[in-house]
Amino acid sequence: MLPKLISIGSFYIPTYGVLVALGFLAGLGVTLRLARRAGMPEEKITNLAVYCAIAGLIGAKLFMFLFDLGDYIRDPGRIFTFETLQAAGVFHGGFIAAFLMAVFYIRRQHLQPMKTLDVFAPGIALGQAIGRLGCFAAGCCWGRECDLPWGVRFRSDFAAPVPLDKTLHPVQLYESAADLLIFAILYKLVSREHRPGQAIGCYLVLYSTARFVIEFFRVHEQALVGPFSLTQWIALGLLILGAAILMWPGFKTRAEAHSAA
Repeated sequence: MLPKLISIGSFYIPTYGVLVALGFLAGLGVTLRLARRAGMPEEKITNLAVYCAIAGLIGAKLFMFLFDLGDYIRDPGRIFTFETLQAAGVFHGGFIAAFLMAVFYIRRQHLQPMKTLDVFAPGIALGQAIGRLGCFAAGCCWGRECDLPWGVRFRSDFAAPVPLDKTLHPVQLYESAADLLIFAILYKLVSREHRPGQAIGCYLVLYSTARFVIEFFRVHEQALVGPFSLTQWIALGLLILGAAILMWPGFKTRAEAHSAA
């Protein structure tokens, strides 16, 4: 792991933050390239990406507070600590907030909903793949103990509270690899003729399935809700949404017609 990319005295640049920023830029680059191919307005697409990024950051933090509400109620001072400021938050909270922002902006700017979401889908997957490398570098979102030959050990105190000197599933790398594969599938799909909504629908189905499975190998600080974690329940909900987009052509047709009206 490499939590500090550059360190000079007490000043340091966190590897996680750098990789998240690189992931955003890489995803935006892919999205703009696909938008140009589709004849979509680049300025509006760029603005949408920035607004979604801001909404995503806010949503991820809010969900983090909600997931650990009991801890923050017992110790309200934690909200204003550097540890909380540095924490990335809950991905699905960020995704839901960004998705809602996208719906609002798309309607306001009279963009075609499914066509717009489709050009974003591959970039989202690529950004996640790079961002999860940042998680691995920082030691967050760690896995369960294992005795597998590819298990990893974290040894930096900077990564606390991750268990040190214990062999763990590299779940961050599992997800990064899954995201990279999803990116390749979606990029190929969007680069050729496809039905509106097919790419974003496939993204929701593929990513949610991968995340649901990977969560079984990850340590959860929150209590389970029934047999699954909160993250898994959210993943199931998004998987159903993705399947609905793929299987209900009328949804896509009405959405595009409403935008064009």
